[in-house]
Amino acid sequence: MKDKFYNYIENLQNTITSTLEAIDGKATFKEDIWVREEGGGGKTRVIENGVIFEKGGVNISSVYGELPEVLRNQFGVKEGDFFACGLSLVLHPINPFIPTVHANWRYFEMYDSQGKIVTQWFGGGQDLTPYYLFEEDAIHFHQVCKTACDKHHLDFYPTFKKNCDAYFWNAHRNEARGIGGLFFDYLKETEDFSIEKRYDFVTEIGNSFLNSYLPIVEKRKNIDFTQQQKDWQEIRRGRYVEFNLIHDKGTLFGLKTNGRIESILMSLPPKVQWIYDLHPAKYSDEAILIEVLKNPKSWI
Repeated sequence: MKDKFYNYIENLQNTITSTLEAIDGKATFKEDIWVREEGGGGKTRVIENGVIFEKGGVNISSVYGELPEVLRNQFGVKEGDFFACGLSLVLHPINPFIPTVHANWRYFEMYDSQGKIVTQWFGGGQDLTPYYLFEEDAIHFHQVCKTACDKHHLDFYPTFKKNCDAYFWNAHRNEARGIGGLFFDYLKETEDFSIEKRYDFVTEIGNSFLNSYLPIVEKRKNIDFTQQQKDWQEIRRGRYVEFNLIHDKGTLFGLKTNGRIESILMSLPPKVQWIYDLHPAKYSDEAILIEVLKNPKSWI
């Protein structure tokens, strides 16, 4: 399974990066191959200063070896080996009317002293962070997520949508990071779902990603924007940074396990503003967004 899933994310990385390069029309992804001293490594691909994408990354990694202390404590074991691989992406567009998007899909195995698998699971999801709210974009994104989920179980979308709203919550601001999507973790083998069925589900979600996001990019990329609207985007990006550095489990895990810093912090946008105690004008487009972020809603 680990080889099968790694081959999948390797192909998916190629598909996503080549498609994004074609859409941008100017910038290309720079590839950075890195090696983890304790075992494994990855391929980081970053795009910057494009026509559409101000900054973005589509990264894959495959790491293995002795369980780091933070994982031994988490799993309640004294020793053990592990394998983990995944694809993680974040795209920050130039135009404030195009949302930022984040997605990742990952697989984990842990072994006993004889090298036998003692536990394995999948995790991942995708979520949208708009700066100006277009309801039809939110509906489209969630509908693609739901359609992919419904092929595998009708409970998946409502469950994983609720998980996403709960996870991407900036508790210190009492607001969501964005308008959600899907979030799932520890998808193990059960009586109802074999590990192969879990693989089929996660890859279905990964394959649906471009269809969930690119139609929104195409629809919004040519809208003119003002400097004030660009400032608002950069102010809201500050909340994105706050979530990633304060709450995001993946970021914190990477920092605690001697992960590659440049790849971990790839998700951060290039230009951000923090304005003291800013409140948008009542009934403005900016205020409409804030209201939805403070009160997550069902889009479909």
